[in-house]
Amino acid sequence: MTRTAPSGVERTFGRDEIIVTKTDLQGRITYANEVFCRVSAFDEADVIGKPHNLIRHPDMPAGVFKLLWDRLQAGQELFAFVVNVAGDGAHYWVFAHVTPTFDAHGTIIGYHSNRRLPSRTALGTIVPLYREIRAHEAGFSRATDASAAGLSFLHERLAGLGMTYDEWVWSLVTEVAA
Repeated sequence: MTRTAPSGVERTFGRDEIIVTKTDLQGRITYANEVFCRVSAFDEADVIGKPHNLIRHPDMPAGVFKLLWDRLQAGQELFAFVVNVAGDGAHYWVFAHVTPTFDAHGTIIGYHSNRRLPSRTALGTIVPLYREIRAHEAGFSRATDASAAGLSFLHERLAGLGMTYDEWVWSLVTEVAA
């Protein structure tokens, strides 16, 4: 599956809808609900077994994904604002809750994500910050250096606000379900 170039068209979904996907340990999609398929403009048969990052929008900071994977691999959940690109080039914003899935012995066997529609107010804060992080990451030629630098930049920014990442995210969530 080839990546689709963003078209600049924004797509949305209902405030009462939840996008759900599950992946294996390598991030390959093992389940996608109807809302995911409709919003992402992919058929279920086309995404099962494919890397979840097929919907990664180029404007999404690598540092935020580094934070996501660091937390998941440590067995922790993460809430994050994410912009995705659909199969037809449209983009859509989500407020994601991503969690590891454990077997009966406490071993991580995959990942589960529920996504809701974020508020426009939250996006008014997120979009410019993500633009700054991406600009900072652009100064690094290696992807691993860029993601580490992006995450460091985000943490420095939040330290300046006197907040942890989790405190900051929750300070923006007041209108997610409103």
